[in-house]
Amino acid sequence: MADVDRAEAIDAQALEEVVRFTSDLIRIDTTNRGGGDCSERPAAEYVAEMLGDVEIEPTLLERSPGRTNVVARIEGADRSAPALLVHGHLDVVPAEPADWTVHPFSGEVRDGVVWGRGAIDMKDMDAMVLAVVRAWARTGVRPRRDIVLAFTADEEDSAAWGAGFLADRHPGLFEGCTEGISESGAFTFHAGSGLRIYPIAAGERGTAWLKLTAHGRAGHGSKVNRDNAVSRLAAAVARIGEHSWPVRLTPTVKSALTELAELQGVPAEVDAPDFDVDALLAKLGPAAALVEPTVRNSANPTVLEAGYKVNVIPGSATAYVDGRMLPGGEEEFHDTLDRLTGPDVEWEFHHRERPLEAPIDTPTYRAMRAAVEHFDPGARAVPYCMSGGTDAKQFSRLGIAGYGFSPLRLPEGFDYQALYHAVDERVPVEALHFGVRVLDHFLQRA
Repeated sequence: MADVDRAEAIDAQALEEVVRFTSDLIRIDTTNRGGGDCSERPAAEYVAEMLGDVEIEPTLLERSPGRTNVVARIEGADRSAPALLVHGHLDVVPAEPADWTVHPFSGEVRDGVVWGRGAIDMKDMDAMVLAVVRAWARTGVRPRRDIVLAFTADEEDSAAWGAGFLADRHPGLFEGCTEGISESGAFTFHAGSGLRIYPIAAGERGTAWLKLTAHGRAGHGSKVNRDNAVSRLAAAVARIGEHSWPVRLTPTVKSALTELAELQGVPAEVDAPDFDVDALLAKLGPAAALVEPTVRNSANPTVLEAGYKVNVIPGSATAYVDGRMLPGGEEEFHDTLDRLTGPDVEWEFHHRERPLEAPIDTPTYRAMRAAVEHFDPGARAVPYCMSGGTDAKQFSRLGIAGYGFSPLRLPEGFDYQALYHAVDERVPVEALHFGVRVLDHFLQRA
């Protein structure tokens, strides 16, 4: 089992399997409609079968029937080294077949591309992990340190049936894990003039989904009413939507700005008192999109609920807001919402998860960079912070530092980030092949 030279383990079978597994998993409809309305069990059983087939023992765990998670541990050669968590979720967001070029749960492979819901979020990563560990089992590869695999439920809602349940109820399965990798990083970002960037996530904004409630005096729609709950709520929602949040630069975002500016040949003194982040972003070209959502907190109104008849003024009105908080920005966020909602509108956290920041000056992060650049010479891996969040938030409760690393080499013009939760989600076959090679290389050396 020892593999001192760390030879690449990916063979023709692994390349075939990653495509087949992606397609198979897409065909298993694991739509998560929220509020517990999902069943990941068929996909979890598929994953467990693929692991068990190569004598990797899976453990299936459920908070409630059908909401199934799979966890397995692969023993490493260095028993003194901390373990590494590799996790991916099995659920997907809804898809309306009439809107798609191909059926979203067909898993069709057409013109070198795998189509369907979950192709990039994130059944592709699940498939890559399966293909890599199965290749190890066939070829006798043993990673340097323990690798803990977790295929989770409910990431697309609250994670209460998935990573949250695992972290709270089964922490022993992750004993020794100090770092973890998952989705939304190490994809090709074409920044113009042939420059290829691979952003590797080392941070996430915190989730702050808010419920706003305004109360007033119910009455007839034809009467003067100065205590109109709808008016009060609408005014608060408008203030939130129009608010300009101040700049807040975290260490990860500063590193991203510094490295992107260097690649573009643009001066950048991010610690200078008069540093103008918006002026720098304007000079970074397409690469600005990697950083722009994470230089500030944000709050976007998304849902309004009030009334039941046009001539009846309701006694209450409700709105929901998707808020995101940068590391260190929680107090600012709270104080700002108090001010913007005013005295007539109450607000509370409908769902809240912490922001994350992980170090980039570590051997693991350097190994991620090296693995990507090894298989795409001339490209540059850079740090970035995710604007949204992942299951890394739940696993952080166990002291696990989370990184976004699900490698894909993508052709120019393929807008990876725009396909998340979108119509015609798809992933190129060659991107999957690149991903399994990079993961194999990294995971053996991490």
